[in-house]
Amino acid sequence: MGTAAAWALPKSAWAAAAPFHVGVISDEISQDFDHACYVISKQFGLHFVELREMWGKNLQTSTDAEIAEARKILAKYELTVTDIGSPLYKVNFPGAPHSQYSSKEDLHGADEKNFKQQDEVLERSISLAKQFGTDKVRCFDFWRLDDQKPFRPAINDVLRQAAEKSGQQGITLVLENEYACNTATGREAAATLAGVPSKHLALNWDPGNAVMRGELDAFPGGWDAIPKNRIHHCHVKNAQKDASGKMQWAPVDVGYIDWTAQFKALKAIGYKNATNLETHWKDGKSPESSTIRSWEGMKKCLDAAGINV
Repeated sequence: MGTAAAWALPKSAWAAAAPFHVGVISDEISQDFDHACYVISKQFGLHFVELREMWGKNLQTSTDAEIAEARKILAKYELTVTDIGSPLYKVNFPGAPHSQYSSKEDLHGADEKNFKQQDEVLERSISLAKQFGTDKVRCFDFWRLDDQKPFRPAINDVLRQAAEKSGQQGITLVLENEYACNTATGREAAATLAGVPSKHLALNWDPGNAVMRGELDAFPGGWDAIPKNRIHHCHVKNAQKDASGKMQWAPVDVGYIDWTAQFKALKAIGYKNATNLETHWKDGKSPESSTIRSWEGMKKCLDAAGINV
């Protein structure tokens, strides 16, 4: 289908014509949920959004009234929720040494909780997924340990039990490879997925996070290691070294990840799920202007990959 023909389609049909869903994590633009959705829909021309924070607090603590208002806003801008970006298992693993990577800042407004409270986080996340019409909840596998090997079987068992519990309610857990958690790279993700073969646990592939952990060949090296049928979500950002040699976040079209090639690879495997912009990079002005710049780079890479959105 040519570009002109795609633009001529009704909005719902246009979305269906794309090879995979392209969206944005709303709070990377603004905590004002209505404004964030306006930018995603009207300025970027997209149809999908990932939910994590709204109106200055994590979705976990949203009231019924706030959820109802958010649903009205989503309907107004014709946006579909791809997943719930929960903080599930972003805690220290019980019985293991306290992780040097645990950080309240990395919880994106969620309250600090301990392992015993994670069943509540899971139930809340499943409830939110159902209320927002998605079948995916993002999770992690605990703050990173210097030596995770002694604890890995137990960590995998926790993930397996949570995945099975979620699957009973029609929800898939998508484990994000997070540089501050125990599964941080593509190669580590492959090992974790092998250790948890549940069909209800999939991967949220984030090559930018893998680069931050030192997997500089996240694409294609880390990507090649991952079983492609287990990738059910993708975060889009980039990273590069600054003048001092320290790795820093970067706009999508700048850094170690060749996103044009990564998008082509996703298309080649028949990927149908979401690829969501998670800006992280800061331009020194505002989250919105940073995300606009990052979206420009992402759109350039999508265009170069032959993907019209």
